Amino acid sequence: MIGSLRGRIALKSPPQLLLEVGGVGYEMEAPMSTFYGLPAVGEEVRLLTHLVVREDAQVLYGFASAAERSLFRNLLKVSGVGPKIALAILSGTSVEGFAACVTTNDTAALTRIPGVGRKTAERLVIEMRDRLSSEQSVTSGGFAIEAVKPGAEGEAFSALVALGYKPAEATRLIQAAGAAGEGGAASTEELIRRALQGALR
Repeated sequence: MIGSLRGRIALKSPPQLLLEVGGVGYEMEAPMSTFYGLPAVGEEVRLLTHLVVREDAQVLYGFASAAERSLFRNLLKVSGVGPKIALAILSGTSVEGFAACVTTNDTAALTRIPGVGRKTAERLVIEMRDRLSSEQSVTSGGFAIEAVKPGAEGEAFSALVALGYKPAEATRLIQAAGAAGEGGAASTEELIRRALQGALR
C-alpha cells in the first residue's frame, strides 16, 4: 500500500493530478479541498494517499491532510458510496462541515452535493454518526478527533452548531468573530460571545 508521496507537481487538472517522484509520474485524483491548498505546477508537495483496486483499474487518491483521507476511507464503508461520491463529498464540503451535517441530521445540505441523493444522504447520516460517536475513533486519532478544528475555533464551531446554527453560518460567524478581535488568540468563550453578538446584528 502506498501511504504517501512527496514529489513535484507536473500537472493539475481537477480532479486529476500528476506527481513526479524520483523520475516516476504518479497519476492520482484529489478532492477540491486538497486542490485549493496545492502549490503551483513545478513545486514540491507531500500528499497522503489511498489506493483503490478495481477489476479494471487501480486508482490512487491524494489528500492534503490525514482528516481528509480518514473521512474518505470511512465514506467508502458506507453502503452505496464509492470513490466517486466520496470525492464529490470532500469537494463539496469540508471535513468539519460534513461532521456538522451528520451530527445535526442536515441531509438537505448533503443532497446539494452532486451525486448525493436523499437516500444516500440519509445513509450517510445514520452510518457516519456511529463512526463519529465511536469512542475508539476519538481515542485512536481517527476521523472523529480530526473532524473538528483543534483549539478555540473548533470548540466554538461545535458550540454554535449545537445551538442550531448551520455549519456554513457557524463558520462565517467564527471568522467574523476572530477578525473582530484586538489581536492575539481569543478564548472559546470570547469567540462564542462575539459570534452570537454578530448573529444578532
